[in-house]
Amino acid sequence: MSRILYFTRDYTTHDHRFLSAMAKAGDQVYYLRLERQGQVFEDRPLPPEVEQVQWAGGRAAAHWQDGPRLLASLKQVIREVKPDLVQAGPLQRSAFLAALSGFQPLVSMSWGYDLIQDAELNALWRWATRYTLRHSAAMVGDCETIRQLAISYGMPDKRIVTFPWGVDLQHFSPAATGSSTHRVGLAGADAPFTLLSTRGWEPVYGVEVIARGFVAAAQVNPSLHLIILGNGSQAGVVHQIFERGGVLERVHLAGQVSQADLPRYYRSCDLYVSASHSDGTSISLLEALACGCPVLVSDIPGNREWITPGEQGWLFPSGDAEAFAQTILQAASDRRRLQDLGQAARRLAEQRADWDKNFPQLSRAYELALQTTRDKGLP
Repeated sequence: MSRILYFTRDYTTHDHRFLSAMAKAGDQVYYLRLERQGQVFEDRPLPPEVEQVQWAGGRAAAHWQDGPRLLASLKQVIREVKPDLVQAGPLQRSAFLAALSGFQPLVSMSWGYDLIQDAELNALWRWATRYTLRHSAAMVGDCETIRQLAISYGMPDKRIVTFPWGVDLQHFSPAATGSSTHRVGLAGADAPFTLLSTRGWEPVYGVEVIARGFVAAAQVNPSLHLIILGNGSQAGVVHQIFERGGVLERVHLAGQVSQADLPRYYRSCDLYVSASHSDGTSISLLEALACGCPVLVSDIPGNREWITPGEQGWLFPSGDAEAFAQTILQAASDRRRLQDLGQAARRLAEQRADWDKNFPQLSRAYELALQTTRDKGLP
């Protein structure tokens, strides 16, 4: 049994899954939270086997000026916990602090946005990225796009472990054969063609593109409806687009939805949509595939690693609301294809997105980190 200090930015659904699986694997897991951002990402408590560590952070948003205080506290935590290994991410936040502490072995875990977006913000963030990777015994990423970016910032290819995090294929699954699914929050005898968006209402996720594209398509096809989950800083813009487009009565704003309820939404829609401008392997995309839902997503590298146009759904040029609208209309005009696309989506999830099969790859990163540390003669 290993003592693992799991150091993350906040507490999200992904953290809960990793922590639960790590504890079930028999390790002694300590959870350290860098900051509390205000938004509730996960409402389930920590797994009972996981011990939360109290320290100087984790109570509010963390800023660069907090670094010296947090670093001193982290060093104290490491002295008290005496972990065999630290797993930390994102790269320029939790993993950067862990690298500054000098502890080894360090397994850095990329959260996608840290390499795709944050590393490009300015020279300071680029330096923090390189420093973290240079002081990481191993790195975990969720797709080839992340792997290549890590290499470009100096991480040796042989010390990178790549695997998609995956989803619970029993929880996220198609509706049972013969069951009657219903449209969540929508009704009508005209058999609406329902789109589902689950991403946050932030600029990076292209929610404004979804709103503009839906308005354009809905003005052509009166059977279109949209279920849109979540909320965020773009709420005012999105509401204004729907109101000016005259489609508010065809949009169901469902707000935040629990993990327990999410499959019901995927099963209730005809097409999952995402206009994200930046992604590694999108967990929302994998959830949709696992539920047998055809998809329409932006043509970015992370999505291209999963979606073959015409097989599981469609791709459209990132940021192009007109192309998004035209592809919606195309999908709605040929509903007979949707069943085949949905079956192909589920097959792909079973082949590549099974959490139970993918999670054990994390142990490979641990072994690699421990061996790297031994090879360097570090204590």
